Amino acid sequence: MAIILCASPAAPLWSLLFCALGALAVAALWGAWRALDRFWLRPRRLGRALRSQGLPGTAYRFPSGDMTEFLRLAAAAYSEPMPLASSPHAVAPRALPFDHSITRQHGNLAVTWYGPEPRVIVNDAKLMREILGNKHAGVFGKQKSVLWVERLLANGLTTHQGEKWATHRRIINHAFHLEKLKRMLPDFAACCSELIGRWENSVGSEGVQEIDVWPEFQNLTGDVISRAAFGSSLSEGRRIFQLQSEQAQNAVNMANRMHIPGYRFLPTKLNKRMKANAREVETLLKGIISKKERAMKNGLGNDDLLGLLLETNTKESQESGSTKAMMSTEDIIGELKLFYFAGMETTAVLLTWTMVLLSMHPEWQDRAREEVLRIFGKNQPDSEGMNQLKTVTMILHEVLRLYPPILLLGRETYQETELGGVRYPPGVVFSLPIVCIHHNPGVWGEDADEFRPERFAEGVSKASKDAPAFFPFGWGSRICVGQNFALLEAKMGLAMILQHFLFELSPSYTHAPCAVSTLQPQYGAQIKLKKL
Repeated sequence: MAIILCASPAAPLWSLLFCALGALAVAALWGAWRALDRFWLRPRRLGRALRSQGLPGTAYRFPSGDMTEFLRLAAAAYSEPMPLASSPHAVAPRALPFDHSITRQHGNLAVTWYGPEPRVIVNDAKLMREILGNKHAGVFGKQKSVLWVERLLANGLTTHQGEKWATHRRIINHAFHLEKLKRMLPDFAACCSELIGRWENSVGSEGVQEIDVWPEFQNLTGDVISRAAFGSSLSEGRRIFQLQSEQAQNAVNMANRMHIPGYRFLPTKLNKRMKANAREVETLLKGIISKKERAMKNGLGNDDLLGLLLETNTKESQESGSTKAMMSTEDIIGELKLFYFAGMETTAVLLTWTMVLLSMHPEWQDRAREEVLRIFGKNQPDSEGMNQLKTVTMILHEVLRLYPPILLLGRETYQETELGGVRYPPGVVFSLPIVCIHHNPGVWGEDADEFRPERFAEGVSKASKDAPAFFPFGWGSRICVGQNFALLEAKMGLAMILQHFLFELSPSYTHAPCAVSTLQPQYGAQIKLKKL
């Protein structure tokens, strides 16, 4: 029988079929084992390791962990606005309802589950500084499970690690040096002047006008980024920041589905849309880079952020003796996408919440206006005067504390480490809820939910009990490189608004801080303007 099979022309086909079936069986068994390990064995093993050391928190529930409760609490929180009559600034329960609920139940250090991934919520300023500081470099890194989503949004400095991050950071630091940013103040002022002119025309002869300042500030900061960062106008940059805003919302939706096995590989409408947006943004940015490179060859256009970035990249490459640029065109595109997202969204929400809070607290609006008029009169603000805006700075810091643009940061243990007397195995994610720490009474006092800019009268270092506990731009070596850009832009915008308008909340305003990519007003920010 064996001789007949060997002689049969069909024998090789049967052999190939048996081999293919065998390979499929092995692949299926391997896939089943991987799934079993990821969704059952590994979570149980990590859970036991953490519970054995006394960490409180929730137990792992197959297969989605705490995601059902996470989504339920978020839906409940966003179903009703916040009352203006009492504790309007206690935003943590609405902005991060799950994290806030866990810390209330289990304390400032608690284990939760993001699908099969153990997630330790850290509502402790000291531990947060330690996690984000330089002491544990290489031990903690970006959260791997969501890193690819962040890269679709902006594959720039915030997503890089190791030597690539160090190289990019060194080059970008030159572009964001404070002295170089001061050269961009005329661009900031020009954009703000256009906003003021538009608002004055809207107010007209009646003297009072209601305006939703949230989209207005998005346009303003998009214009600033387009001009100061790339030397282009709002019309050229509008499409890019529209796409990046949509990408930010898509990234949040994507992150909420990451516990579903293989979700990122499925041809869903969301996945297709994110990839299409990324391609379009890259095409637009390549055009801006090419135009800038041509201008620089002719000796023009190196005073904006893109020009400084290209100039420093060339200089660093030459000094290293490399014939290849330290940052490729794709690298620069990634950084520009990050500039558009971070530079537009964060400053827009800062200015929005500042106007809302100064409308709620008119005594501080009066104090800020008196300071601005005393220093500048009705003249255009300059860099020397900006350094004297003590009251305005205190106000902006308090707004950033109560309404931080970025609500939380995530870090993952890449190797076993000890932190706060607990040994954490590799693969544990730390959730660092900035908004919860900023509202923690143990750190800021019993008035933690109140608007009190005077707490920053002696600077950030003396504003809290456990100092510093102020993390609107992160902490440590990876602190946001654009924080000076954002604060200069916000000071310029607020100063010029105070020079020209009195403002108060409109009766149509609904107080509903909402976590999207940043902490945004869910129903807009309707303000009544009165021309001075």
